[in-house]
This record gives sequence, C-alpha cells and structure tokens, in this order.
Amino acid sequence: MPTTRSKIDIIYQPIQSELGQVDQSLRNLGGSESQHIKHLLGYLFDRGGKGLRPALTLLSSKLFNNKVNHNAVTMATAVELLHIATLVHDDTIDDSSIRRGKQTISKRWDSNIAILVGDYVFATSATIVCTTGNLRVVHRFSETIMELSSGQLMEYLKSHDPTPNREEYLTRIYLKTASLFRTALETGALLSEAPESALKHLVDYGYNLGMAFQIVDDILDVEATEKEMGKSVGNDLLQGVLTLPTIIFLEENPNDDSIAKFFGSKGNPEHLKQIISRIQSSDIIERCYSEAQRYCYKAKTSLRNFPKSDALTSLEKLVEFVMERRR
Repeated sequence: MPTTRSKIDIIYQPIQSELGQVDQSLRNLGGSESQHIKHLLGYLFDRGGKGLRPALTLLSSKLFNNKVNHNAVTMATAVELLHIATLVHDDTIDDSSIRRGKQTISKRWDSNIAILVGDYVFATSATIVCTTGNLRVVHRFSETIMELSSGQLMEYLKSHDPTPNREEYLTRIYLKTASLFRTALETGALLSEAPESALKHLVDYGYNLGMAFQIVDDILDVEATEKEMGKSVGNDLLQGVLTLPTIIFLEENPNDDSIAKFFGSKGNPEHLKQIISRIQSSDIIERCYSEAQRYCYKAKTSLRNFPKSDALTSLEKLVEFVMERRR
C-alpha cells in the first residue's frame, strides 16, 4: 500500500523541480545571519512536512503556463514561510510540546525565542513577496497575515467557552487555515497572468480545500494516534478549543456538562479520555467526514472548466488526498 509520502510525491510530480528550489531557499534562509540564528532556522526547516501550500501556488501557476515561473517559486517560498511562522506562534501560545514528531521551538529553547523566531520568519516572508513586484499579490498576502492573526485571536479569546457555535467555528477555520490555501492558489494564478474568471474559480477551490483540510485535521485530533499526528491527540480540547466533533457532541447533548467540567478541571487526562471515547463511539466522526466531503466536492467542481493538464490532475488528486488523511 502506498505511503502518504509516496502519494504526495506522485501528486507533486509536475512541480518536483520547483519544490526543490523552494526547499533550497528555505535551507539558505538566514545565510548572512549570526550562527545562533542559523542554528534555530536550521532546526525549524529540518522538520519535514507535506509542503502542501507551496505546492498549491506552483500548481496554480502551471495551469496557465507550464514553464518554470521564478516569481511563482518565490511566492511558494513566502507562502511556506508564512505557514511555518504561524505554526511557531500557535505552538507557543498553546504551549505545545511536539510538532511533526519533534520538540517545538518553544520547548526546545523557550517561548521568548520562539516568538522572536516566528516574527523573523513572518518578516522574511513579507520581504520575499515584495520581490515579485506584483501589487495585487503583496496586497493579498498582507490581508492573509491579518486574517491569520484575527483567527488566532478569535480562538484565544473564545478558549474554554463550552458554548457550541458552528458559524463561529467555520469563520475561524477560514481565517486560520483556508485563508492561506486561498492565497496560495490566488497568488500563483496572478503571477502567471491568469484570466479573472479562472482566478475566481481558484479562489473557490482554495477556500473549499482549506475548509475540508481543517475539518479533517480536527477529526484526526480525536481519532488518530500521537504517532500518526506528530503531535498530542486531544490537543484542541486541552487548549480549550471547540472543533466540529465537539460542537456536534454538544449540540446533540445540550444538558451534558462533561466538556464544561473538563475546561474547569485544568485538563484532567481521564476526563479527556472519556470525552474522546464518547465521540469515537458515536457517529459524529463519520458525520464530520461527510461535512469535509461536501467541501471537497465543491473544490473539485471549481476545477471542471479548466483545460486538461498535469497540474490540473494534481489539483484534483489533492482533493482526494485530503479525505484519505483519515487512514
């Protein structure tokens, strides 16, 4: 059976060369900086990852021109840097210990260093975007930074509130996740001078793919093992964050106070196990997958008018990959 890595490699085949350039750019980051900064950045960029967001930028650009687009490679690098910076800050705020199977920056060093490293990477991503010389791209990238920050603030300010609010949840996952997916697609298309009609479809694709991706991620938080996730299972509840599985649980059990008690108990591990067990023994997980599938269907529909190409096939397969993350 193909591994997750081999599936991704097949999907990324049309952009392997460009992804290699992105990876090299990340490894060269901070080359002129002091040794301690180089060491921190080296640790940060040596933790792997699927490279999904830069891949979206590159595939989007190749829908309209199959030649190597150096501006798209630059943009893909910036998109990945922005994503990594948000992970560093999120892990610091959440006091997370593990990311992609390794200690987080805040645990390996401390939270002050993690925040400063995140700020450095944020600033670097913005500087790189400016070199594309495309004002619309710079503007959208700036909007995305605002949206990501807004989503994180929204999550933090509503943490440990056991009141289910599905609309608020959908807004939050757009801001924190789907926003950057959308930007990855939109900027890749802009840098390849895509027609406006195509641009709208790619924005829709990015939005729906990002929403599905985050819903599946939230499901895995209550379904997968720590080894599969590369981070602690049940981490969302530990941080006081309601996601779709727990929102549905609360909607169906309005008089149940187990999550409220858990939030008030400062994260009793036995209470957490009980809540997750109850979710797993119900049909909630399958219903959440159905919701993710609905967004995936919309994402695929957004691609139906594009001419056939290897890049288009990869974008279609990425929709399937998002759903396959369940196993």
